[in-house]
Amino acid sequence: MSEFPRIPPATLTNPFYAGSVQQLHEVPGDDSVMVMRTTNAGSVFDVGAIFEIPGNDLARAIFRHVLYTKLGQPEVWQRVAEAIRADIGLADTYREALLAGVMDDLTAHGARTHHVGMLDGETGELCREGLPATPSTCNVVRRYRIEKPGRLDFLGAHLYDYSAFPHLDGNVVPLEVIVRFGITSGSSVYRKYLAMNESARKGFELELGVSRPLQAWSMLERPIIDFTSKYEPEDRMVSKQEAGVMSGLSGAQFRRIGQLAVLGGWVVRHLLEEIGLLLWDLKWEFAHDGDDLVYVDTIDTDSIRATSFIDRGGERFIIHYNKQSMRDYFRLLRGDWLAGIDDAKARAKTEGVAFTELLKAGQAAGTYPGTPQVSAEFIALQVRKMNLVSAHMLGQAEPEATRSALIEAGLAEVEFYAAAGKLEDFRKLNGIS
Repeated sequence: MSEFPRIPPATLTNPFYAGSVQQLHEVPGDDSVMVMRTTNAGSVFDVGAIFEIPGNDLARAIFRHVLYTKLGQPEVWQRVAEAIRADIGLADTYREALLAGVMDDLTAHGARTHHVGMLDGETGELCREGLPATPSTCNVVRRYRIEKPGRLDFLGAHLYDYSAFPHLDGNVVPLEVIVRFGITSGSSVYRKYLAMNESARKGFELELGVSRPLQAWSMLERPIIDFTSKYEPEDRMVSKQEAGVMSGLSGAQFRRIGQLAVLGGWVVRHLLEEIGLLLWDLKWEFAHDGDDLVYVDTIDTDSIRATSFIDRGGERFIIHYNKQSMRDYFRLLRGDWLAGIDDAKARAKTEGVAFTELLKAGQAAGTYPGTPQVSAEFIALQVRKMNLVSAHMLGQAEPEATRSALIEAGLAEVEFYAAAGKLEDFRKLNGIS
């Protein structure tokens, strides 16, 4: 791929795949790569695109390009290795297990990713290092096969058959790998934990690998990993044991996925800490490529949870600089719509139908509330926060100035909920006592 064709983004008109938040385009004469084009659309609760944030397409594309480029740089991993070895809060056994057999490769060669580069927005030239003169919404990535599990009816239950995956290669592993540096009030793992009795909680703590009860807005003594299904109608949390079987990987490869996920999380963590943002969790996907594992798919503000602490009138709040802000908006201002989604998801588990089909049918019949519009004022706040993070990624602003501006934007979001009469509800969700 030394000679790559010029592909001006304006000429990309017929995607071979149009998803809720991005489009995929063919590269003429080369089926080993594709153009991944982000959109302004946003999706929450697995219902597809239901809102737009102007400029979100460019911001997310820049985030991906900058981060994936860093993952390929040995010097970035050398700094991560130094930070992990110097972290006195980590147990020696965990540190050794995290670094063993993988960090030497990363510090010498960088990580393998699917990222090739970004197209210049005007000329269409491929920029592999740094940023093009005109950043665009189009990144070029290597293609990997997507194989989905078959459906299996088992005595009235609806299961998924992963038996083919151990025989595959060159495919995306059918798992989302979630790395948690801390526990937030809105995370799926915490909601699941709260619904358990005391005995079940003890077992869940053991499965997660934590030594104390989970508490909202607390950092963990060490990063933990959990898994969800990737190619089922609804993301489903699975145990590590089940995830290992679903992956189709060898035991050594599955262990390496865990190491790469946590170590990659450290790269993102350091990038965000420069502007005062705290990384709580993020999710990765990987491809199986022979003996190698490759970072693939999206990593941007849709797949990370980053926050800052905001003080207002003697109170402290958590502000999200990622898609969690949109989830909270719907939860606090349109709980009736969210209740309809939850009901459709519960029905789908027993009826063997995608919950989105049940939701649409219920909305058409008036059983469930229709999809709500998002306040223009709230969208403007998200644009403001997003632009500040993008400026940091582009190197256009000093970290200290960005930190201050992000705090001001966070205060404006608290005032939005106060004006809407929802400050108490916001306090319950994102207040720090």
